[in-house]
Amino acid sequence: MLSLLAGKSVLKAECVESSPEEKDLGVLIDEKLNMSRQCVLAAQKASCILGCIKNSVASRSREVILPLYSALMRPHLEYCVQLWGPQYKKDMELLERVQRRTMKMIRGLEHLSCEDRLRQLELFNLEKRRLWEDLIVAFWYLKGPTGKLERDCLSGSVVIGQGVMGLN
Repeated sequence: MLSLLAGKSVLKAECVESSPEEKDLGVLIDEKLNMSRQCVLAAQKASCILGCIKNSVASRSREVILPLYSALMRPHLEYCVQLWGPQYKKDMELLERVQRRTMKMIRGLEHLSCEDRLRQLELFNLEKRRLWEDLIVAFWYLKGPTGKLERDCLSGSVVIGQGVMGLN
């Protein structure tokens, strides 16, 4: 039997404290659905991995650093991003900073701007990757189980990221 007593839930006479934040499937969500803490944790994990790469890998060539970034760091920056995607500019900047630091350590690209480095490496910044992933998810949602684009779902509109895209 479950009942509520002044912010506490009682289950079979045992008190269960309320929590200001919960972690589920590796994603931290606070009581106000603010994802800033999750952004900080993702950036910290990726930064720790970057530190390990810097300390243990002697080569700074594109052929070595780029696969390590793609396999070890980027998954932490993108895991479940459709759920916890950064809501504030400071959170986006925090995540992008980790990507910039990684690209800056590639030999031969130090003199280029961040955008030029990404272009040279044929990569997108994390914000564009999130938008791309949102568009893919929206497409698959609209395509539906029949495999055909269903224009009438959601009354001709679909929410993508922070905006609405009309389909009419």
